[in-house]
Amino acid sequence: MIKIEIPNPDIAITKNHQVGEKVEAPISSEYGFTDYNKIPRDKGGIILFFNANDELLFVGKARKLRPRVKRHFEDTVSPIKLHRHEVYKIAVSVIEDPMEREIYETYIINTLQAKYNIDKVFYK
Repeated sequence: MIKIEIPNPDIAITKNHQVGEKVEAPISSEYGFTDYNKIPRDKGGIILFFNANDELLFVGKARKLRPRVKRHFEDTVSPIKLHRHEVYKIAVSVIEDPMEREIYETYIINTLQAKYNIDKVFYK
């Protein structure tokens, strides 16, 4: 049997309640995530979205992490488009190998029972 462990996040950013002027990026201002720059731009990995109660909402993978995280808050086709207001914390694990990303994503979805992942669910 293969033993898989959930990787520890390399970066975690949380929602900030802004005071004063809005920042130049309207998406950051609207959803409260102002420190996207901490997420690597050209690295691949796994993205985990949590709510304020630390419950896993959604797991995704990406070849380029920062643009993908931003697209989740901009796209009209994002799986979390109706639940963006629930996201309180974004955790990112850098994983360069595409096959490992796929394995980790499926494993995390089914182990932690991500609320809004419906395409790779085996725990029903």
